[in-house]
Amino acid sequence: MEKEKTAGQKLEEQLCYKSEACLRSQPELADAAMAFCEGYKRFLDEGKTERECARAAAQRLVEAGYKPYEPGVAYNPGDKVYLVNRGKSVVAATIGQLPLERGIHMNVSHIDAPRLDLKPMPLYESDDLALLKTHYYGGIRKYQWTALPLSLHGVICRADGTKVEISLGDDPTDPVFCITDLLPHLAADQNERKLRDGVKGEELNILVGHRPVEDPDVKERVKLYVLKLLNEKYGITEKDFIRAELEAVPAISARDVGLDRMLIGAYGQDDRVDAYPALMAEIETKDPTFTTLCVLTDKEEIGSEGVTGMNSLYVFHFIEQLCQAKGADYIRTLQNSICLSADVTAAVDPTFDSAFERRNSTYAGRGVAICKYTGSRGKGGANDASAELVGYVTRLLDKENVIWQTGELGKVDQGGGGTIAAYSAYHNVDTIDIGVPVLSMHAPFEVTSKLDVYMAYRAFLAFARATE
Repeated sequence: MEKEKTAGQKLEEQLCYKSEACLRSQPELADAAMAFCEGYKRFLDEGKTERECARAAAQRLVEAGYKPYEPGVAYNPGDKVYLVNRGKSVVAATIGQLPLERGIHMNVSHIDAPRLDLKPMPLYESDDLALLKTHYYGGIRKYQWTALPLSLHGVICRADGTKVEISLGDDPTDPVFCITDLLPHLAADQNERKLRDGVKGEELNILVGHRPVEDPDVKERVKLYVLKLLNEKYGITEKDFIRAELEAVPAISARDVGLDRMLIGAYGQDDRVDAYPALMAEIETKDPTFTTLCVLTDKEEIGSEGVTGMNSLYVFHFIEQLCQAKGADYIRTLQNSICLSADVTAAVDPTFDSAFERRNSTYAGRGVAICKYTGSRGKGGANDASAELVGYVTRLLDKENVIWQTGELGKVDQGGGGTIAAYSAYHNVDTIDIGVPVLSMHAPFEVTSKLDVYMAYRAFLAFARATE
């Protein structure tokens, strides 16, 4: 027989709060989470870059009945529209029943991820090997990118104005590329470096060839053979690298992790682990009370700069044009809007426990994570959500039986980080950070809990369907 709770235990249950694993309170979630994440894994494999993610998202939107957005059209409740900004970011909306001045429910995540970009003139030959020079993008730990199979993705604009897309290394029949590392037998000097300099930025050179052309009078025979292959396959010359956006990413598919398959390992989960649930929640929202807006943006990893990042005005131009077509007040619309900055946070890693303050950290498998503020040290660079906004969001999640947790990004003086929250808040939009905890964040192979991915989807769906 179950032992009756004492008065103290009842009081503790009534007054105290402690996050717990999703499956302890809702064991039936396991199957639903695993089923949802099959689509998520396909999305990860389709989108190794922001361009590919934007294309994959747009395809799903079209299949769900979304129409290309037309400026000047006064859309009606229930209408679904989308636009793709320069091939790298996506905006999708479902028009709500309430006037726009009552506010928009915005959900913004980013689809760029740390990677290695090729330099404008990357190809060179040394010691009978052809290599590519890179410039790393975003916050990487450089040593993690050596001795790892890599693929090349991107576009090249040729001299005649035509464009060719490159995706090479992920198909099982493709060759892969790699960055070599020094053998331990000869690493005495390298071992004396600090960890952050174990591999330096200028040492992230990608091995791409070894075969020379047959002409002995050519000085760089291996380099020329690589150029010959590229010209035959893509019709490009060395000068075309200047007109290119080529990214090196891990040639690794999304995989289940663990004997129980309850974790996902993949490249680029920061922040596609929030982008996919946000996209699915938007697609599955019909006739919402408030107009919903799902944004999959670019450039977050380098400060949200550029025309496809949230520091540009493309999202707010979209909102302004919606308002103009309906005769709605743009400023009042923003004042009454709410934005979820849907970005990841760090899950407690038991191997590196000292980086976390456990009472105020997030954990894998305990649900979607709400972060009242991000930033670093003294909340530098943070958007600090109001108590009223935190109260609204948590009440909404509780009402819909969404399992959530809260925490900071590690210990106060350990480091920190930012999201897009500051850029939406700049426009007087109430903004709060919410997303999936990640293990090995920014590594070439990040790990998340399927339960947290599913809870993120449930949270975003509750927000999109909110009636007050």
